[in-house]
Parts: sequence; C-alpha cells; structure tokens
Amino acid sequence: MPSLQQILAAHSCVLLIDSASTVIQVGLLRRGSPPQWETSREESGSGVFACTQALLSRAELALDRVDAFVFCEGPGSILGIRTTAVALRTWSMLRPRPVFAYRSLDLVATYQLHHGQPGPFSVIADARRESWHVVTASEDGRVGPLQRVKAESFSGSLFMPENFRAWAPLPENVRLVPYSIASMIEAMPDAPLFREAQEPDAFLHEEPTYQTWTPQIHRAPL
Repeated sequence: MPSLQQILAAHSCVLLIDSASTVIQVGLLRRGSPPQWETSREESGSGVFACTQALLSRAELALDRVDAFVFCEGPGSILGIRTTAVALRTWSMLRPRPVFAYRSLDLVATYQLHHGQPGPFSVIADARRESWHVVTASEDGRVGPLQRVKAESFSGSLFMPENFRAWAPLPENVRLVPYSIASMIEAMPDAPLFREAQEPDAFLHEEPTYQTWTPQIHRAPL
C-alpha cells in the first residue's frame, strides 16, 4: 500500500476529497508546493464541487491538470462518499487518471498512534442496525482489520471521529477526536494508508438488501 509521499512522487498534482463526515474536506496537493485545503458544511452534492472549484480557481488550475485523485471510501456518510465516487468516475472518463482510496478509521487509528496514544484502543463509527464499524490498535502499535460488531463487544479505550453521524446512543466511555484530514495526512506523509481503486465507491461490509414487492390489482367491490 503506497503512502502519500509515494503517490506525490509519481503524480505531481493530486486532488484529495473526504466526504465521510458532515464536513466536506478537499485538498490540492502538489509536489514542491504547500498543500491547500477547503472545507464546507454544505450537503455533499454541492459541497464537494464548491470546494474543488474554489481550490482549482485559487491555484489557477483546470481540473484536467490534476494527475491523480485520492478519496475516503468510508466508513462514513454513504451518500457523501458515493457523491465523491461518482464525480471521480466521471472525471476519470474525461481523462483517465489513477484513483487512490483510504479508510477513515484506519487513518484516525494510525494518527492516534503517531500522536503518542498507546494501544490497545479502538476507533468506532456507527454502522446502523445497532452495530458499529471498528478498527483496533494493538499494544504493539498495529492497526487491525475493519470489523462490524455490536456495542456490547467493546472493551478498553474508545475513540470516535468528530462530525460523524450516529443513530444509536454513543458508548459511555467513547471520546470524540478531531477528524482533520489536513492535520492527519500532513503529519504522516510516509504512512502506507492508500490503495488504488479501479472503480471508486463507498465501502460496505455487505451489499444492501431490498425487500421485494409483488403488485396486486385492486378491484372495486361488487
């Protein structure tokens, strides 16, 4: 899995979009230049594009000059992430470019370790249906795989990113931590957090299921 440093070594201009939380965060990362960031609390259908346009206008760049894209595939807002994924697929059709994905909870857990938080601890996000997304950092500083568990399975220190929606009551011992992509990404340029995404989409533990409906003809009473 490449790091941001390796991605920038191969692609001189990268657009990063994170729409996993209620705050849209978009970064323009260019080799040899300070990164630039825009945020928005608008809904993703407008916030993603407003932030992107603001960054490109400030840098006097056309979207065609972007060499690669990076996005958060989740966990987080499915609508927000899929809005970003559709945009990236469309832009890549206009000009083929690589897309790299990272996961929100992996990023937060890795940053907490980098920031001096000792393991073991877990980072969580609401997965609906009375369950939670969770990654666990071990005592030796390793971040485990993303899992979906019930709240009663939690033990030890718990962290949850700020500005992530929750439909279930939060666990009593959970601590909210900042979800600032600029701070986390820039502090860990050599962290291997990314993977190439051939078909950008939101991460799901399983595909959604839908209840089937059989139409019936209603006749007027005799």
